[in-house]
Amino acid sequence: MARTGILASLLALLLVAALLPLPGAAQPAGSGPSASTVDRTERARLFEALRAAPNERAARVLEDAIWRLWMVAPDTETGRLLKAAMSRRESYDFAGARELLDKAAERAPTYAEIFNQRGFVRFLQEDYDGALEDVDRAIELEPRHFAAMAGRVMILMRQGRAELAQKQLREAVAIDPFLKERALLIPAPSAPAAPNAPRGLDL
Repeated sequence: MARTGILASLLALLLVAALLPLPGAAQPAGSGPSASTVDRTERARLFEALRAAPNERAARVLEDAIWRLWMVAPDTETGRLLKAAMSRRESYDFAGARELLDKAAERAPTYAEIFNQRGFVRFLQEDYDGALEDVDRAIELEPRHFAAMAGRVMILMRQGRAELAQKQLREAVAIDPFLKERALLIPAPSAPAAPNAPRGLDL
């Protein structure tokens, strides 16, 4: 598809996404599809647009939209625990963050973002086996979680498992071609460089 066609499709998808209610938003009875159906539809559209993003700037807008969906917790208390844990992590209170995320995981064991965030905390604590277990769970619950995949790449690299890390990174870049961590990709000896092959981290 030509670049102009991709851009037009991207803008249309972004407009649709902006008009759709966030998961959990109240809907009058019988007014339309359920929140879960809207959620699935919106996610699918956003990921489709992300794969077709024409440039880095457009990809970042789409990543942010996907993150907003991922951060919608299944209930208020779980959301409070998650945000409080992230605040403690930013203050370098990793033990406190881990404690809050443990409580959140007990409340909402099928909410992927808890495990992604706890995997990050355990990585910072240098508990690499535990971190890998958590990001694996996050990816199991949200198979397109490119951030958890990127985290998994970093964990595997710390464990000295470079080949597995590269395999995971290729899978993540297939979902998000402008993933920041794509700078770590090592092209296969017989394969040409990808169109978005890195020239260094593009922050």
